[in-house]
Amino acid sequence: MLQQERFQQLISDILKQAKQQGASSAEAVVNASQGLSVEIRKQTLETIEHTTDQGISLTVYFGQKKGSASTTDLSPQAIQESIQAACAIAKYTSEDPDAGLADAQLMATDYPDLDLYYPWDITTEDAIELALKCEKAALDADPKITNSDGANLNHSQGLFVYGNSHGFVGGYPSSRQSLSCAVIAEENQQMQRDYGYSTARHYHHLLSPEEIGLKAANKTLARLNARSLKTQNAPVIFHTNIASSLLRSLTGAINGGSIYRKSSFLLDQLGKPIFPEWINISEEPLKIGGLASAPFDNEGVATKNSSLIENGILTRYILSSYSARKLKMQTTANAGGVRNLKIQPSQKGLSQQDLIKQMDRGLLVTELMGHGVNLVTGDYSRGATGFWIENGEIQYPVEEITIAGNLNTLFSQVVAIADDFEGQSSVNTGSWLIESMAIAGQ
Repeated sequence: MLQQERFQQLISDILKQAKQQGASSAEAVVNASQGLSVEIRKQTLETIEHTTDQGISLTVYFGQKKGSASTTDLSPQAIQESIQAACAIAKYTSEDPDAGLADAQLMATDYPDLDLYYPWDITTEDAIELALKCEKAALDADPKITNSDGANLNHSQGLFVYGNSHGFVGGYPSSRQSLSCAVIAEENQQMQRDYGYSTARHYHHLLSPEEIGLKAANKTLARLNARSLKTQNAPVIFHTNIASSLLRSLTGAINGGSIYRKSSFLLDQLGKPIFPEWINISEEPLKIGGLASAPFDNEGVATKNSSLIENGILTRYILSSYSARKLKMQTTANAGGVRNLKIQPSQKGLSQQDLIKQMDRGLLVTELMGHGVNLVTGDYSRGATGFWIENGEIQYPVEEITIAGNLNTLFSQVVAIADDFEGQSSVNTGSWLIESMAIAGQ
């Protein structure tokens, strides 16, 4: 399946044919993947899914005119028809002065092996067994666990190959494995649901099925007998699992598309403080084995580790070559997205329990619901569940509440960040303690 040399040659041939049909420049991508997914529920097999996908996407430029086409049929005839379609589209589109390939001098040349690919010759039977063990561990944890939303094992491996008429053609394989479980607990005529999961490049780095199942059970049991809260303002801790959503809001607001469209609450904030001065946030696309690592972006531009926030100050936007040209800037090798965000904890070894003691009284949020984030204004309002804290200790679970504020204020009021990152995401952050947010309840 991972036929990198064949696909690189295929892309070279496609680019040559596009030139022969009059294109001044062109670029092409091949994505190929295969995978296995197994789902069980209540110790009964529900779904087995084997997937094999491959496809080519082609973009051609006739000067500043652009045309694109794609196909999942890799036969010579289908590819030829796709090239003709892309060229026909380009000839009839309007000129865009910012369209075109990334600059030739930015192409990756000698890029590193980032250790992203671990083939796993797992059989369907073994996959089923792992999922069964995971769910059984959760169901057996406590009599209050009365039902299951199932356990799921996913294994996938793929190949990404990109080339353009600058002469760049490169690719790399990758793999990802995950195992998850969700269960339901019941007590006093109240039901609660929660989950546990593990994901990694290498299957040896997954948590054991028993650990994942027990984690799902314990999280679910902890939510039983939840209450609402009175409407108030109070300090809030975002659990490490959901604090990553705050960083994703940041990257959405400093994405080049949002900036050049003037649809971001962080417009014109480059070089200005938006966090307290002790906060540093970086992007690490060259992290060995990282869940979002890549030696080059989706335009062939060499990636590099760099800062987004330095001493609280916004140091750069997140740019592809197109958004960079719109802003009269240079691409930051972010075509295709952000790769491995990391925020430094305020103190090494600072635990979530330390944050709870520091907060003394307030709300620990463990789950968010809804999509109430407006990146144009920064307004933030989302449904939440979690735990109420008094005297530096968890008192009881809470639900049916909404937390609200503005991201500008929220970012500036970060009091502390814990060192409790769990390693299950491409966004490396610990729990956040926020000085104050509005909590709407009863």
